[in-house]
Amino acid sequence: MGTPIYILGISAFYHDSAACLIKDGRIIAAAQEERFTRKKHDFSFPKNAIQYCLDEANITSKDLTHVGFYDKPFIKFERILFTYLTYAPIGLRSFLKAMPLWLKQKIFLKDLLERELDFSGEIIFPEHHESHAASAFYPSPFGQAAILTMDGVGEWATSSYGVGKGNTVDLLAEIKFPHSLGLLYSAFTYYTGFRVNSGEYKLMGLAPYGEPKYVDVIKEKLIDIKQDGSFKLNMAYFNYCAGLTMTNRKFHKLFNGPPRKPESAITQKDMDVARSIQDVTEEVMLKMANHLQQETGQENLCLAGGVALNCVGNGKILRESKFKNIWIQPAAGDAGGALGVALFIWYRYLENERVSDGVHDKQMGSYLGPRYEDDAVESFAEERNARFEKVGAEELPRRVAELIAREKVVGLFQGRMEFGPRALGARSILGDARSERMQSVMNLKIKFRESFRPFAPSVLEEKASEFFEQDTPSPYMLLVARVKEDKVNPESRHQKAQGIDKLKIVRSCIPAVTHVDYSARLQTVSEEINPIYYKIIKAFDEITGCPVIINTSFNIRGEPVVCTPEDAYQCFMSTDMDYLVMGSFIFKKEEQQDYEYL
Repeated sequence: MGTPIYILGISAFYHDSAACLIKDGRIIAAAQEERFTRKKHDFSFPKNAIQYCLDEANITSKDLTHVGFYDKPFIKFERILFTYLTYAPIGLRSFLKAMPLWLKQKIFLKDLLERELDFSGEIIFPEHHESHAASAFYPSPFGQAAILTMDGVGEWATSSYGVGKGNTVDLLAEIKFPHSLGLLYSAFTYYTGFRVNSGEYKLMGLAPYGEPKYVDVIKEKLIDIKQDGSFKLNMAYFNYCAGLTMTNRKFHKLFNGPPRKPESAITQKDMDVARSIQDVTEEVMLKMANHLQQETGQENLCLAGGVALNCVGNGKILRESKFKNIWIQPAAGDAGGALGVALFIWYRYLENERVSDGVHDKQMGSYLGPRYEDDAVESFAEERNARFEKVGAEELPRRVAELIAREKVVGLFQGRMEFGPRALGARSILGDARSERMQSVMNLKIKFRESFRPFAPSVLEEKASEFFEQDTPSPYMLLVARVKEDKVNPESRHQKAQGIDKLKIVRSCIPAVTHVDYSARLQTVSEEINPIYYKIIKAFDEITGCPVIINTSFNIRGEPVVCTPEDAYQCFMSTDMDYLVMGSFIFKKEEQQDYEYL
C-alpha cells in the first residue's frame, strides 16, 4: 500500500460554506460551517468544518495531496463586473456592497487557501456547475447517468446538463445568468415575505394551500418556456442584477401589491402566488428532464444544485419523466460543492477508476459529520448536573418507540451528524405521525415556526409502499409522494376549507405527516444504513401497527441543526420537547434541575 491520497474540498463565501475530505476516493467526512459557528447558512471560510475533517482522519493539512475550491472566483468576478457595467449606474449600491469581500478574500482565493491551510500543494478550481455535477454523479450508484444541475447562479451558468460515464463527467449545455430558475423561485420567495436562500422551503410548503391563479401571468410576462425546458426571463420585472432586492415595482404592480412584510399574516393571495410559481417550476424541471433523457438516451438521472432540493419537483420527475431511476445529492446546494470538487479531483483530474453496482451509493446515508461517544455525552451531562437514565443498546429502541407512541416529543442525537439540510435520524426530533394535534404542537411549541409547514415522515423502507405511492427508496428525504388512497380519510375529500383552515382537516391515518394535498416528503429507513433509527421505527410499528413516525430537524427556527451534546441539550431545554435521547442516555424534561415549562 502506498501513501494515502487525501483531498480536501471547500465551498465558501456565498452561502452554506462547507468542507469535505476524501481518502483514496472514499468520503471520510463532510460538514457545513454553520453547525460549528451556530450561524445559520454561514458563508465564512469553513475553518471549523475543515478542522473537523482533518481530525476525523487524524491528519493535518501537511498530509493533504490536493485542495479543491468549488468554483472559479475570477470568472464569477467577471460576471459581477459585467453585470454592473450593463446596468450602470443603477447597480452602484449593490456593487459597492459586494466589493469589500471580493477585494479582501474572494479574488485572491488561492493565496487565502494557502495561508489558512498552511498548504503549498496543488489547488484545483473547477467551474461551479462542474462541482455540482460531480457531487450528483460520482457518489451515485449508477455506472452511467444523465446529469441535471439547477441553481441560482455559479459563475455564469444557472442550469446545466450532461452525462456521467465511469469516471468522467461531461457537461453538454447550459443556461446562463441572468436567466435562472433558482433566482426566479427566490424572487417569489422574497415577494411572499420569506428570506432568500433559506425561505424557499417555506414557499414550497405553502404552495398546496393555494390555487394556481397566477400561472398564466407568470408564463406570459415573466418566463418564456420552450418545449425542451430552456427558458428566458423578462428582466424588466426583476431587480437582482442591479439592486439590493429581488423584485421591482413593475413586478409588484403585476401582482397587485408590494411584497409581504416578513412575519406579517399570510393571505390567500400569498398562497396562490406560491402555488403558481411552484407549478411553473415543476413544469420547467419536468421539461428539462424529458429533453435530457431524449438527448442522452440514459435511463438514470442525477440531480444537484439548489433547485434539486425542490422535492415536489423531484417527485414529479420520478413519476412522470422517462427516466427509470433518479438519485439526488443530499447536500444539493452549495455545501455539496465541497464534496463535488473533492470527487472531481479524484476521478476526473487524477483519472482514478470508479466502480459502481447500480444499487448502493457512496454517500453512506450522508452521515458524514461529527459523532460523540457515550463517555463524551456522560461527561457533558455530569458537568451540567443533568439528570439521565442509561439504557442498554437492546432496550433503547423500544423505550424510544414507547415514548413516541404516548405522544411524547423526543429529541434524537445518535451517531454521526448528517451532511446537507435534512435531518435523517441522527439529529432529529421525533413524534407520533398518527396524532391529529402533533403538527401544530411541534410547529408552535418545539420548532417555533409557521403553523402551515408540513412535517416529514420516516418509514421503514420495506413498508413504504403500503403507505405511500412510491416503490423506490428515498433515504435522503428529497422526494414527495402521495399518501396511499386506502390510508386516506374518505370524509376529508368532501370537507371544504380555505387557506390555513385546511390544516384542521384530518386527511389520513397519519395526519401529522399528510400535507393538505395528500402528499408527504418521505424518508425511507433501512437497517443497513441506520440500524438504531430503523429499530426505533420497527419497535414503534410493533407497538402501534404503524411503521411511520414524524421526523423533523433537531433545531429551532433560525438556528442550524444541533451538532454537539451542548447544542442538543440547550435546544431540548428551551422548547417543550419531552425527552432527549443522546447515545445510551435518556433525559426526561421534568427531572432536569433548572427545568421550567415554557
